[in-house]
Amino acid sequence: MEEIKKFIDQIYPISSSDWAFFSSKLHKQELDKHSTLIKVGMIENYLSFISKGIVRFYIPQEDNELTFGFLFENQFVTAYDSFITQTPSEYQIETLTNTTLWQISFKDLQEVYDKTESGNVIGRRMAENMFLIKSKREIALLNKTAEERYLDLFSERPKLLQQIPLKYIASYIGVTPQALSRIRKRIT
Repeated sequence: MEEIKKFIDQIYPISSSDWAFFSSKLHKQELDKHSTLIKVGMIENYLSFISKGIVRFYIPQEDNELTFGFLFENQFVTAYDSFITQTPSEYQIETLTNTTLWQISFKDLQEVYDKTESGNVIGRRMAENMFLIKSKREIALLNKTAEERYLDLFSERPKLLQQIPLKYIASYIGVTPQALSRIRKRIT
């Protein structure tokens, strides 16, 4: 749980009383590789901190799946649009490795916002950070080639390429696995 405190303190220093209240609402969840966190049509009820592991965001389709995000250790994961609106998710989230999460429910997070000094500031800054990540991805999809997106991914997350199946990486950068193979041959 100490890694969550360090992460939050980087966003905005949290008082010991606010931390005590927030951390009392967290519960630990251990998940196996390929466990589903949320399915299409479910309402997201948890904001989770990844203590260990990798998760993938994707849209299931008949022919293939469209991967549109990965999250790693020391990051928060949630189907955020479903979480804040309490409406059904339009995508799924699964673990790609054995994963350890610390979770807080929607109801408990609302209580943290209401009863702590720092809760709203931290929540706002986390939402702003999620927006920036989403915007960066959208701009890259519109302005960069698949090869540039692959190189960006490689430079930002070198471990990613060793731990995530190439079919998911291909989907994430918007190409077929065969096209990704050609890109990889070209740049090595």
